[in-house]
Amino acid sequence: MKQAEFDGKGSCIRWTEAPGEGPARVYVHGLGSVSSVYHAHVAARPELAGRRTLFVDLPGHGISDRPESFGYTLEEHADALAVALDAAGLGGAELIAHSMGGSVAIVLVHRRPDLVSRLVLTEANLDASPPPAAGSAWITAYEEEDYVAGAHASVLEAVGPVWAATMRLADPRALHRSAVALRRGSVPIMRDILEGLSVDRVFLQGESSGELLGRRALEAAGVRVVTVPGAGHNVMFDNPDAFVAVVVGRG
Repeated sequence: MKQAEFDGKGSCIRWTEAPGEGPARVYVHGLGSVSSVYHAHVAARPELAGRRTLFVDLPGHGISDRPESFGYTLEEHADALAVALDAAGLGGAELIAHSMGGSVAIVLVHRRPDLVSRLVLTEANLDASPPPAAGSAWITAYEEEDYVAGAHASVLEAVGPVWAATMRLADPRALHRSAVALRRGSVPIMRDILEGLSVDRVFLQGESSGELLGRRALEAAGVRVVTVPGAGHNVMFDNPDAFVAVVVGRG
């Protein structure tokens, strides 16, 4: 495990990594998740072997610290991720990022384009105020203090065992602030940033999640959109073969 201080107060963002050659692949998790849990099973596949691989946990999640004074905005998450990549000596990395992690990755490229050469986004949040069915709505239905004081336990019971398994590892206050920030979005908004980027960009959409809003505009801007059959929001679990094919550039 490796770490780097991200807030000037001793708090550290942490990651695990496997050695390899060529541009590093950096996996970034979604809201209430852990990078290794969602991605290690695909990163271990023979098709992806031989590349340096990092599994980064964002502040407030997994093995990273969770300072109460931190804001947990998309911009702050992106800056913390940049600290980790700088500490790891990376430049021109490939970011494979899921859900909220995809939003953070988009903001990171906007703020630090030197760090990223390719984005593989799995159902990343692109817009502010997502529909009520979005996972973040489970959390933002409560005010911060109510969530921390007890609603977190209720949400863990409601979201089901798969998400709860990693959500319970996140700090409740950090989780709530991250969810609020995700629904607020970045400035500029993530979709506009993504359409304006020049790096290689791929967007995976699970077939059962429905048609991707604004798909034609994204494709016109050079984003390759891949609809993954037999998959929902967690494409890497639902159809790992298709997920790996996209990461290696064959899907």
